[in-house]
Amino acid sequence: MSTTVKGVIAREKNAPVELVDVVVPDPGPHDVIVRIQACGVCHTDLAYRDGGIGDNFPYLLGHEASGIVETVGAEVSHVAVGDFVVLNWRAVCGECRACRKGQPQYCFATFNASEPMTLADGTELEAALGIGAFIEKTVVHEGQCTKVNPEADPAAAGLLGCGIMAGLGAAVNTGEIRRGESVAVIGCGGVGMAAVAGAKLAGATTIIAIDVSDEKLARAREFGATHVINSASLPPAPDATGEDQPVVKAVHEILGGIGTDVVVDAVGVPATYRQAFYIRDLAGRVVLVGVPTPGMELNLPLPDVFGRGGSLKSAWYGDCLPERDFPLYTDLYLQGRFPLADFIDERISIDAVEEAFATMKSGKVLRSVVEL
Repeated sequence: MSTTVKGVIAREKNAPVELVDVVVPDPGPHDVIVRIQACGVCHTDLAYRDGGIGDNFPYLLGHEASGIVETVGAEVSHVAVGDFVVLNWRAVCGECRACRKGQPQYCFATFNASEPMTLADGTELEAALGIGAFIEKTVVHEGQCTKVNPEADPAAAGLLGCGIMAGLGAAVNTGEIRRGESVAVIGCGGVGMAAVAGAKLAGATTIIAIDVSDEKLARAREFGATHVINSASLPPAPDATGEDQPVVKAVHEILGGIGTDVVVDAVGVPATYRQAFYIRDLAGRVVLVGVPTPGMELNLPLPDVFGRGGSLKSAWYGDCLPERDFPLYTDLYLQGRFPLADFIDERISIDAVEEAFATMKSGKVLRSVVEL
């Protein structure tokens, strides 16, 4: 029998979100109903609200979440009632061409719930990233649930569901940072800060954080940055290209005239990507984890692309495998070896999501977390 609960929706483009009644259907054979305990407020949710991802309104927002499995479908075997889980949007299928090549982190056919949630009048809701977790209970495919240590703070564990895993994975999985390497991270929001923390965890010895905010750079030091650069304070050089860019020069000065082994671009605009391309050392790795908006184009001299060698990568979800990574980083957090809870700046109620979007846009928080 379906259940009616309260959830946060974006009814139309750029309109304030609403807390409304949402009908959660009975789970299909491989679906589960999860009682949400906490859900982070992510930039992706704001992008849904503002029409930056699609126009299939209304959207049920929220996806960076943890909770307790409450009901399971008849053929569910992956989780059981009472399990504490972090939700994910990469429930690998095991059958697509990526999975068959042994690259499930790129799965092209991930699973979602078999039936949509709806408004009280029957209007179907598009769940953000196939989850929809600004809600008291949600329905997802069993593969979207990853069991983790129930001793973890739900607000902290849930952050692994998206942004923190994206930045952490960009450093550890995509960038493949090794002990003793040097790393630069451009952009110190939640994702960039997670990349800084990931670089420290991986054993990087020089970690350079780059941002336009002294406040964020101070926090980056707390997460492991050994050096910081406020790019807004550098002398302007509007015509500078290549290694003459002020940010590039500043990084190379720190390293005695060479570039870093790895650069993580957590901003995702052409200007920062060009900086990242030239900040890295010869044969270095560039990882793009900041999400570009439609219409952006990149111009780089092709001889430089060839001559500098190395690799240019994009990190999708931090190239994570939830079943491998979520339990691992939850345990490292509980052991005091990864500062997952330090990303939480405020804990809010479910009716404060719109205000949290405004706070996010102001750059004053790494994460606001809805607690239910």
